[in-house]
Parts: sequence; structure tokens; C-alpha cells
Amino acid sequence: MTVTEERTPLEGQQHHAENAGRVGAGVFSPRQLWTSLPGALRKLNPKHQLKNPVMFVVWAGSALTTVFAITDPSVFTILIAIWLWFTVLFANLAEAVAEGRGKAQAESLRKSKKETVARRLTEDGSEERVPGVDLRIGDLVVVEAGEVIPGDGDVVEGIATVDESAITGESAPVIRESGGDRSAVTGGTTVLSDRVVVKITTKPGESFVDRMIALVEGASRQKTPNEIALTILLATLTIIFLLAVVALQPMASYSGSEQSVVVLTALLVCLIPTTIGALLSAIGIAGMDRLVQRNVLATSGRAVEAAGDVSTLLLDKTGTITFGNRKATELIPVGESTQDDLARAARLSSLADGTPEGRSIVELIAREHGLPGQADENEKLAEFVPFTAQTRMSGIDVGGRQVRKGATAAVRQWVRERGGDMPDETERVVDAISQQGGTPLVVAETDGGRANVCGVIRLSDVVKPGMKERFAELRTMGIKTVMITGDNPLTAKAIAEDAGVDDYLAEAKPEDKMALIKKEQEGGRLVAMTGDGTNDAPALAQSDVGVAMNTGTSAAKEAGNMVDLDSDPTKLIEIVEIGKQLLITRGALTTFSVANDLAKYFAILPAMFTGIFAQLGALNIMHLATPKSAILSAVIFNALIIVALIPLALRGVRYRPSSASELLRRNLLVYGLGGIVSPFLGIWLIDLLVRLIPGIG
Repeated sequence: MTVTEERTPLEGQQHHAENAGRVGAGVFSPRQLWTSLPGALRKLNPKHQLKNPVMFVVWAGSALTTVFAITDPSVFTILIAIWLWFTVLFANLAEAVAEGRGKAQAESLRKSKKETVARRLTEDGSEERVPGVDLRIGDLVVVEAGEVIPGDGDVVEGIATVDESAITGESAPVIRESGGDRSAVTGGTTVLSDRVVVKITTKPGESFVDRMIALVEGASRQKTPNEIALTILLATLTIIFLLAVVALQPMASYSGSEQSVVVLTALLVCLIPTTIGALLSAIGIAGMDRLVQRNVLATSGRAVEAAGDVSTLLLDKTGTITFGNRKATELIPVGESTQDDLARAARLSSLADGTPEGRSIVELIAREHGLPGQADENEKLAEFVPFTAQTRMSGIDVGGRQVRKGATAAVRQWVRERGGDMPDETERVVDAISQQGGTPLVVAETDGGRANVCGVIRLSDVVKPGMKERFAELRTMGIKTVMITGDNPLTAKAIAEDAGVDDYLAEAKPEDKMALIKKEQEGGRLVAMTGDGTNDAPALAQSDVGVAMNTGTSAAKEAGNMVDLDSDPTKLIEIVEIGKQLLITRGALTTFSVANDLAKYFAILPAMFTGIFAQLGALNIMHLATPKSAILSAVIFNALIIVALIPLALRGVRYRPSSASELLRRNLLVYGLGGIVSPFLGIWLIDLLVRLIPGIG
């Protein structure tokens, strides 16, 4: 019994959207701001603020201005203090909303965790019932139909269908069996049929579900190298502006225009990159969240970031680039046989063939020749000959008639044993199909006399729709694609050309994959690959982004730094796009943050010194009413822009495959220019309202 499902890229996207909807993540709603407010208030704790140098300076400035608002109250001082606190609160809100988006998914996962009683096997083969939390690595447990698997592990005995909907959101059951690459099972999933023995591979509290809950809640998220580097840069800029503001007071005193601590604090907060400082953490959390929405568990933020910088993708041919099962695509008669003769013989030989290839032959003949897709009553009484590794043929014996289909050499021998011979035309057709990357199946029959070759069935590895276009997009992004296959070089070359990949590795063995990864990495490239078997583990560990299939072995999942719950190898392309979107979003908002400081200079600096240097009035291009309204308007805008950018930080900047130069040009045009223009407009509009406040205007 086999349970499989094939999806087109569009259906796959719909499936991911359904999963995202299932847990309530994905789409930003203003209601999330309100529900996340308690979490944002808790983050006002100075211990939490210390983790973000930029926002800690704002927090300290808020506390300082609050002291002045209490000891020497004025409308201006009180409003500045309030809006500085709002700035800190809104920064916390961005992080709280990002973390809150994972709460629903974490709750859904917690519901899948069930306290189970495990049937553990003892050394003498008997069973003992123990709580699931008491299981240890290496324990063997028995799970039968209707029972919940008590912990993560590998099936070491038996085969069963398993319901993984609580983890993956996919309602269709899956097959798990011992001795293959589909042996891994997840604690909390349910066995639907048969009996299996599972070897536990994780400790209690460290299961796959436990790790995923910690991930989606943000508890285990580590800052990535680029994020750390940007944090250091922002901290450095903050120190520079702090020194500049401190040095400004002696100059102001000398000029006879000494500034208050409140004004200097407002200036400092507006000068330092508060916007990106407030949103940086939210951007990282949201990037992880976008992966989780697509049922991918990343064990580190470094892997997500590395995905954005990947320059080489290693893709397995079977199941990734092609559908995995060769399909019948053409019937080629030889000798005196006609298309109809070959169709009837091929249908008979395939009626009992339960393989995907056999079913595809019957479907092709039913579709193109109108013959029944099911055996009639007489055909059901026939003797079916199944395919075996020894005979390399399958077929049917009905009455005195025998029909066979199979490998060329096997059918040639069968024909010769029955007094026939294989025409030279057959050999030419077989060679042509092989050179074009297909698989030839020769069909022959005998009706009590000499055996006769009817023709050849072409089996083709069908490339998934849209793959060529996706590889073209990757090429535009500067990413090299390499197809890995165990096929011979001729077949590999034909499929590579059809799929549009840049290179291929034929007759690949595990050590060949490892050598290829190391070779690419020596050139300074980051490499990503997928795998599911134990023999893929070394290559997954060596690659910069190793995506293990959830259906694979525990060894593969431990070696990789991402696990795809849907076990869809093509998702590697989506993971790269998500990584690039994360980097682009961070870069875009950093550009915007730095650019919008320019307008604040034009608002605050003239307001501070226009009384001494009248010429600075020319810089008041926004025509702000008074120095106090100008400073207060800049502080208010500085706070509100954080809230306005939260949806963009969580959703991410829309990613379009393009070159680095095009991305930079778009970044500067949209977010650089936008970062300059929007504050001028925003501060001017706020000033129109602020000037109406008594004591300000």
C-alpha cells in the first residue's frame, strides 16, 4: 500500500496558505497590536532593554525626561516625556507582535502533544507500560493502530500508515516503514493501521514538537551574524551621536543659547537610528515565522540568513525536478505491428502492473486509444505475471496467448526462446529513447507460435510544471542550480536540458555529493541542498543550508539545519526566497531609517539655534510654527513611524528575482527617497496639530 500525493507549484502554495490560516499566522491585523500590548509593557523592564543598545538609550532618555517632567513640569516637557515612552513602547510592540504571531501556532502544536502511555519492550521481549515522559534514547516501543506515537524515533520493525495532520496540517496519511528513508516518526502523531516498533531517538522535552514550540514562540531564536553586525553598527552610531549631542551643549552655551536637557534628549533620540533599532528584532522573528508558515523548522536563524546568501543549489532529480515516477508518453510500433496492435498488447501486459509506470501505460492507452482502463471479466480470469528483479518483465497469460513487456535484454531473450527474433528497428528505437533521456520498455507477444515484437513504450521522467521558469529566476538572482541524479550521463544530460538547470552530477554517490559541496564552498559560495536518507547526512551537515525531509531518517534531520514538515524537496527554492526576503527587508528598513533622519535635522537643529543664528531660519523649509512645536513634532513622528512600519517588518518587503544592482537601485529609489520625503510631510502635518496646543504653538 502506498499513499502519495503530487502537487503543482500552485497547489503547493495553496497548501501552505491553508496551513498558515490553520494556525492564524501570516496576515497582519491591527488587532494584533492591541493583543500584544501587555507583552510590550512587560518588555519595558530595563534588563530587556539592555539587549538593544539603541532602544536602551531611548529608554534612559525617557526616564530622564520623566524626572524633569515631575520636578519642573511644563506642557512641552510632559509631552516630550510621554512620546519618548511611546517610542520605547512601540519598539517593544513590534517585537511583541512578531512573537505573538507564533503563539497561535505554538498553541496548536501543544494540543498535538498528548501524555501517552508507551508500550516499552524489555530485554526478554515482553512489554511494560510506562509514561511517555519516562522514555529514553534507545528504548523500543510498540505502537498499533489507533495509538499515539509516544516520542520521536525511527521505525525499526513493520510498516504502518500514520496521521501527521496535528504536526503538518496535511490530512492525507503517510507511510512509515523500517529499513528505508521513510522511517522517521514524530511524537504526538497517530498510527492508523498495522503495527510498528519504534526506536526512540530523543530525550523527553527535546522532541521535534518541543523544539518547534520554542522556535515559533521566539524563545530559542539566536541573533544571526548579520543581525549582530548591524546591531554593533547601530550601537556605534548611537555612541557617536551621543558624543555629538554632549559636545553640542558647550558650543550652545558659548553662543548664548544653552539648551535644556529635555531638548538635547529629544535631539539625541531623533538622531540615532531608532526606527531600524526598534524593528530589527521583529524582522528576524518574522523571517523565522514565514518559514514556519510554510511548515519548515529552522534550527537556527543563521540558516535562514544563509539561505538568503546561497549561490549554489543542489537538487535531487527524482521528486524535486521530476515527479519521481516515470510515465508512459509514447507508443512506437515496430515491424508489421500497428499502433492499435501495440496499444492492445501493452494494455494487457500492464493490467496487473501496480507500479506507477504500469498504471501510466494503461492511462495513456485509455486516453489516446479509447481502450478500457480496467480488466473485463475474461481478463480477470487470466494469469498475471508480476515483475521481478530476476525476470525484469511483467505481463499476462490468457488462453494460449502470452504478452510480456520489460527491459530490452530480458524481452530479447524471451522472444528468442520462443523462436522469434528482435528486429534491428527495435534496437534503433531503444537506443534513440535512451539517448534522449527516456526509458524504453519492449513489448512482445506469442499466440502459441513464434514470438513477435510489437513495439516499444517510451517512459519519460516528467519535469514538474514551472520548474524551468523557477530555475531561470534563480539564474537572474545569481544562483547556480545543480541537478544530482543516479542516472547515466546521457539521461542526466537530457533531463537537465529539459529542466533548465545550470549543471548536473550523474551517477552520483554520497561521496560525490560531499566532494561537489566542498568544491563549491572553496570558491566562496554558500551551498544549499535537500536530503532524506542516512547517506545524505554527511552532505547535509557539510552544506550551509541543509534541508532534511520530515519523512526521512532521524540521522538526516539531525544533520540538517532545517526540516521540511511537508517533505517537499522543491521547497528549497522557497526557502532561498524567504532568506533573500529577510535580508532585503532588513536592508530596506535600514535605508529608510537612515534616510528619514535627514528631515529631523531640518526640524530640530534650526529650532534649537534660530534665535542666535537667524540665518538658520532658511533651513526651516517645512515652516514649522515654533521651536517647541518643531522638536515635539519630530519626536512624535519618530514614534509613530515605528508603528507604521510594523506591518512591513512582519510581512517583509516584496521579493522579486533580480540582480544585486537592480535590488540596490530599487532600494535607494523606494526606501531611500521614501525615507527622505515621508518625514518632511509627516512632521509638517503633525506640526499643524501640535501648534494648536497651548504653550507649544
